[in-house]
Order: sequence, then C-alpha cells, then structure tokens
Amino acid sequence: MNEKIQKIFSDLNIDGLLLTDYYNKRYFTGFTGTTGQALITKEKKYFYSDFRYIEQATLQTKPYGFTFVRIERRAIDNIIEGVEKHNVKRLGFDDLSMSYSDYQMYSKALPNVELVPAGNEMLNARQIKSQKEIEYLKKAASITDIAFSETLKIIKEGITEKEIAAHLEYIQRLNGAEDKSFETIVASGHRSSMPHGVASDKKIQRNEFITMDFGCLYNGYASDMTRTIFFGDKDKISSEQKRIYDLVYEGQSMGIEMLKPGVIGSSVEYAVRDYFKKNGDMDKYFGHSLGHSFGLEVHEPPYCSRACDDKLQENMVMTVEPGIYIENFCGVRIEDDILITKDGHERITKSPRELIFVG
Repeated sequence: MNEKIQKIFSDLNIDGLLLTDYYNKRYFTGFTGTTGQALITKEKKYFYSDFRYIEQATLQTKPYGFTFVRIERRAIDNIIEGVEKHNVKRLGFDDLSMSYSDYQMYSKALPNVELVPAGNEMLNARQIKSQKEIEYLKKAASITDIAFSETLKIIKEGITEKEIAAHLEYIQRLNGAEDKSFETIVASGHRSSMPHGVASDKKIQRNEFITMDFGCLYNGYASDMTRTIFFGDKDKISSEQKRIYDLVYEGQSMGIEMLKPGVIGSSVEYAVRDYFKKNGDMDKYFGHSLGHSFGLEVHEPPYCSRACDDKLQENMVMTVEPGIYIENFCGVRIEDDILITKDGHERITKSPRELIFVG
C-alpha cells in the first residue's frame, strides 16, 4: 500500500477503499479503460472488469499491486466477496462522483458495512504531482503552445470561430495529444465578453479581439491555456481595448509572480482583484476565480480563489487566468499553466503573453 493510500486509510479510519470514479481509478490503479472497479483492503488489492479488459487491465494494474478479477455477471458480487473475505467494516467510496442510485445499491448489498465518503481525500492525494506527472503536464503544455502558434497562421477575415477551434484541436492531435481537455472556446468581437463563449459560426471580422481558451490531454494529463489576440491593424485598436489588455496582462503577471510554496490561494486572487479595483473599478468586470489546479482533470483543487485557504506546495500546478469582460464591447483573458517549484514557480506554457496583432 503506497503512502497516499495509507494516509487515506489512516485519516478516515477505514479498512477498505472502493474506486469507481474514472480519474481515481486511473490515478491509483493505472487503468485507462472505461469499465472496471477496484477494491483496496489492508491485505490485498483487486481490480474487477469483464473479458474485454482482461489483457489491458492486467498489464496496467499489476505494477500498482492489483490482482485482476474477471467479472462474470455483476461486479458488485465480486466486491461483496472481497469485502467479506477481508472483513471490511468501514469502506471508503467515491462520494463526489457516485450516483445516488449506485450508493443505494452498495448500501443494500453491504448492510453490515459503513460507507465512508472518501472523495475529497482522494482529490487531495492527487494535488502534489510526481515527476512523471510533471513530465506529462509539460508535454501537454508544449503541444498546446505549438497549436497556438500554428493556428495564428490560418486566421483571416471571414473564417469562423468553429474553424479556428477545429484547427487548434487538429494541430494538437497531430503533435501527440489524445484529445482536447475541454470544449474549445473561441470568442471574437462582442462575443469575447463571454468568458465561456464556446466556438460559434460567427465569422472573424477585422479590428476585433479573439479569445482562444483551449488545451489537450497527453497520457491523460491536461493543459489549459488562454490567449487573446487582436485581428487587424495596430493603429485600429482603441485606447480602451489596449488599456483592458494591459490591465489583464499586468494582473496576470502579478498573480504569477506571487506563486510559491506557502502562499495561500485566496491571497493571490485578492491581490489581482485589488489591482483591478485601483485601476478604474475594473474588478467588477472580473467575475470568475483567478485560477485552479489541473492534472487528470482540467479543474482540480486547490484554487486561487476567494473561497480557497489552502497553501500552495512544491509540485502543485496552477493556472493563472484573470479576465475583464465588458458586455457588448469586448473581453480579454490571458491564462498560463504554472508549476510550483521549491523556490517559486515555472511557467510551463511558453506562448508569448504580450498582445499579438494578426492580419
């Protein structure tokens, strides 16, 4: 039993842990397929799946110490057998992802076992990234950087936001990504004031902002980057548009520079928000949190938000993504992926943050 699982067992005073959530299964067992459950007891680890995954699950979970058990009818029958064999009385489970109907099923099937919520503890275990995870995250970030630079070359008047999004996703795939890490956002002109303006049929026009928020998965690990560019002539950008971009750029720079071990997430957002407030009360146009961690999922704790009092630690990763959004005018967001290092931080998305003019 590895240290992280031992800590979960100790913190929750449990003698068994049931894994049903895709991301927790992948993290603790190594399994990348879609069908399977895992049971960890103090004595033994079991991975249950059907005939489709005999070879894959055995190969992937064996290095993590799991014994593969083939499901013949219902997985729950095998789980009951494992729980009874190892006399499990308190069983941790994926409460953050398990449906109520599944919870009822397990409760009924295991009447003498106390089901203990363990979702938060499993998420916490995933916060500190290993060197292998950091390698995957850096590769995902580098693929996203390539996609951004290549996509700038195809942006022209009349192209649609959907076409830009398709190119971003295509270039990432060409460079080794398994998939996009979330629905690609491309929002131009007046639509750039929509923080989550998923790519539409709107055609790109000259002299407007284009915000692109996108990322990919590499070996299961996510990247998440946002850039806002100006499509048009340098002398056509208004002074207010330039002021907004500069504010977001300086706010992001401030947030990134604050990142280091021991810093409380909420303090970073408060500092950036205060900077916006002191520059024309622009904080009222910044409606989301400053940043979040990521890994197997594109949004994971901890957060750089007013609701997060967690301290940052070495080998955590964070996004820093301030934005200013003025309805029916424009919006600007700049986002980077940051690794917390022993003495500070490293920006692992390398694309230029300065305003880029295209066309």
